Amino acid sequence: MSANGKCIMLQGTSSHVGKSLLAAGLCRHFYRKGFRVAPFKSQNMALNSYVTSDGLEIGRAQGVQAEAAGLAARVEMNPILLKPKEDMVAQVIVMGKPYGDLSAREYRDNYLPTALEVVAKALDKLRNENQVVVIEGAGSPAEINLKERDIANMRIAFMAEAPVILVADIDRGGVFASLLGTLELLTLEERQKVAGFIINKFRGDVSLLQPGLDFLEERTGLPVLGVVPFIKDLGIEEEDSVSLQDKKAGTGSGDELNIVVVKLPHISNYTDFDPLEAEEDVTLRYVEPHQKIGFPDAVIIPGTKNTTNDLLFLNSSGCARQIQEAYHKGAHVVGICGGFQMMGETLLDPDRTESREVAEIKGLNLLPMTTTFCSQKLTRQVKARVSSHKAWGDLAGLELEGYEIRHGGSTAPRDMPCISVLPEDQEEEVIGLASEDMCIMGSYLHNLFHNDLFRHRWLNALRVKRGLPPLDTKIVMETKKRREESYDRLASILTESLDMEKLYHIMELS
Repeated sequence: MSANGKCIMLQGTSSHVGKSLLAAGLCRHFYRKGFRVAPFKSQNMALNSYVTSDGLEIGRAQGVQAEAAGLAARVEMNPILLKPKEDMVAQVIVMGKPYGDLSAREYRDNYLPTALEVVAKALDKLRNENQVVVIEGAGSPAEINLKERDIANMRIAFMAEAPVILVADIDRGGVFASLLGTLELLTLEERQKVAGFIINKFRGDVSLLQPGLDFLEERTGLPVLGVVPFIKDLGIEEEDSVSLQDKKAGTGSGDELNIVVVKLPHISNYTDFDPLEAEEDVTLRYVEPHQKIGFPDAVIIPGTKNTTNDLLFLNSSGCARQIQEAYHKGAHVVGICGGFQMMGETLLDPDRTESREVAEIKGLNLLPMTTTFCSQKLTRQVKARVSSHKAWGDLAGLELEGYEIRHGGSTAPRDMPCISVLPEDQEEEVIGLASEDMCIMGSYLHNLFHNDLFRHRWLNALRVKRGLPPLDTKIVMETKKRREESYDRLASILTESLDMEKLYHIMELS
């Protein structure tokens, strides 16, 4: 490869060992040291995605890592994205655009043989334009049944001329066995690519771990670059649905606002709600459709990769009835993207985009709108404005930023409280609606609650309805500022926890 950028690759002993956050932390470390640094992950499987400024779709983790690196996210940072759609079927996104819905076997047999060329071009471009590329692997490099066609781990390490740091999660136990077992299952050539270890998510006194670290180094001849502590409340978005499993349902009580997010089977982009979760006066609960919603202040129906099937599941599980009951007892109901589509009267699918069997389905009948799906996918960053309709109250006229990822659109009466795309043409493009009493609200706009003033005023409306005093808008939490502080905090923790001099030596980086 002719590129000059130095690479380092983080591979894990399994999924969810913390590779994504460690990569983000290293990106911010190198950025603060003055290097031009970019993240890279050849193939990502996640329902949390990110839309670049030119309307292309990549994994959200690489969008976050790009932000940590001080860069605008680009499609080369994640050339292949797999978005699970139903059992054994995923939408394949190649260089930011839909390639097709493929089964696991179809993807393996029909697309993978051509994938390496796409990956190589993207990686080469990043290495030519940056001094450092931080590469994230996927899952484990020692999956025997997958290694022959693996394009996310060791094959990429050789392609990038990248030394590999093996990451393990000590919080789940068996850390030394997982590291040694992974090495044992690699070929001799692959083992020679491994340059060291990072033990992640450690709680307690590191000195008590020292005998194990000494054993590991003596047994393998490889250095332990450091032990990274378990970091609570970091405020950096997680990658995928594996992280969602760590979010507890909770109960919600006291003077805190109680907000429920329905944990749909194909939930996507749940990072939309991270700013709500970070608010001190909010208890945010993720509730499975078969669980009791209770009596929350608000119920949120999130985005989904399969609107039709998830709506059918809401009906069959009884959750749809619970949402209706919560609304009639005073709860606000909010829908985002697919959740917004579910709130209408009818959903039409003439091209069978969402479901191969269902051409028409009744919605939750919370908003007087009809949604029609189409095969063409819309992905774009958006600036929008809340209409001046009096129903919006303090929210009226606010300008918003976010992004859209959707198939199809929705139509509704023109005189409703709405959210419209900017700049406003003669014929408004409506991407959000609300009821006259503001108890029902929905929008195609992802990151709606990342708009600080909108989020704060909406929460205050909930507080007033509960009989609680509104909070001062002057002390509103600034989401972007908090994220930047979180990147810096993570980079500082890694700088303190890892032997950076040894890492630079491994990378041959001066």
